[in-house]
Amino acid sequence: MRIFFSGIGGSGVSAIASFMAAGGHEVSGSDRAFDLAPAHPVAALLEGSGIRIFPQDGSGIDGALDFAVMSTAVEAGTAEVVKAKALGVPLKTRPEYLAELSREFDTIAVTGTSGKSTASGLTAFLMRELGLQPNFLGGGRVKAFKNGQRPGNFLAGGSRWLVMEACESDGTLVNYRPRHLAILNLELDHKGIEETARMFEKIAANTSGLRIINADDANLNGLQVIKQKGAGQKRDAIQKFGMGPGADFRAEDLALHPFGSEFTVRGVRFKLALPGAYNVYNALAAIAIVSGLGGPLEKIAAALPRFSGIERRFDIHLNARGKLVIDDFAHNPHKISSLMKAVGAIKEQKRVCYVFQPHGFGPVRMMKNEYIEAFAQNLRSGDLLILLPIFYQGGTVSMDISSGELARAIAGRGKSAVAVSGRAEALRHAGSRDCVVIMGARDETLSLLAGEAARLLAGK
Repeated sequence: MRIFFSGIGGSGVSAIASFMAAGGHEVSGSDRAFDLAPAHPVAALLEGSGIRIFPQDGSGIDGALDFAVMSTAVEAGTAEVVKAKALGVPLKTRPEYLAELSREFDTIAVTGTSGKSTASGLTAFLMRELGLQPNFLGGGRVKAFKNGQRPGNFLAGGSRWLVMEACESDGTLVNYRPRHLAILNLELDHKGIEETARMFEKIAANTSGLRIINADDANLNGLQVIKQKGAGQKRDAIQKFGMGPGADFRAEDLALHPFGSEFTVRGVRFKLALPGAYNVYNALAAIAIVSGLGGPLEKIAAALPRFSGIERRFDIHLNARGKLVIDDFAHNPHKISSLMKAVGAIKEQKRVCYVFQPHGFGPVRMMKNEYIEAFAQNLRSGDLLILLPIFYQGGTVSMDISSGELARAIAGRGKSAVAVSGRAEALRHAGSRDCVVIMGARDETLSLLAGEAARLLAGK
């Protein structure tokens, strides 16, 4: 097939494009980020794998294409959309195409409002290590899958298994038909809890095999499809993971270390090279999935310590002479709270500077109170929060909220918080601390900011 991907630079779209190219299809694409930066490293990776990159001006669209896939960030009036319609080229959104792919494989869908990238990447990693030859489509770049020709957000394996990160943000989750499903948690994120719960109900009802659920999440345990087994279901069609007594895969004898953890499941000791209780939950989900596929717990435990994580998930840019710089994708209140608890557990880090770039005016407006509460609860007396301007990618949007509004409310709760005009000002504040944590979604250049902070602290 000949397929064109518009917005191919995004992690989710580039994963599908690379996966299809690896399968022998003729793939091309464009991205506005590549137009602005012709030497963009993602563009070089894609071209190295045989994908042709065009300017985002419509020149890559022709009538011989089987179809074109559009990122949800691509507006309806762009030259490529207009030209594709004029030529009669079928158009699909990235989520629509993902839903199609989910029906073509024995799909293992990993969803939830937090942790999807880590849990899905870890599931694919463990399956690969156990010789199950999985295919994988993720939203984050798995470090163990990355090399000079591969960005790390996909695998093209030799089996019928496809591990897929299933995002709830646009509502198309309800069209997935997975073989097995893991739901990690249910909190406020792109949509309200009740709306997201209905989507999780639907995908769970569409699942033909195992449904693996977080036993400790009160919102998930309220789902009817979890509480009521349908007709014809096997007794063990629902498996739960967690730390409490209701879990089938229960983490016992938990030991949380500054940069990792240890726990026991069914008498087998596991070691994880990722910090925080939230990553233990991600690991438990992956362990439950792979065990459900027949993987022995002992072999899973032997492979687990080799998993080095996902890019921009507790990514350490500096850890030397008492100085620590971390870059993380955390962007909703639940992710932020989980990350801050993990950082707070590193005892030598007593005065932390958190630099947060909120993503999107709509999400900030929707989650304003929850953001304020998350920071007010987790900022300690010596910590400082720096709020960058809200990240804006263009389009029509009401800019009726600001980072300054959040900062004033958090400061009103007795915490140190300030909004700044840009990154140079943020670095001036950060330079007074020995630990800096960069947080925010979508904007790949935040990792560059973390690198600048690391160089600043290393030179002190």
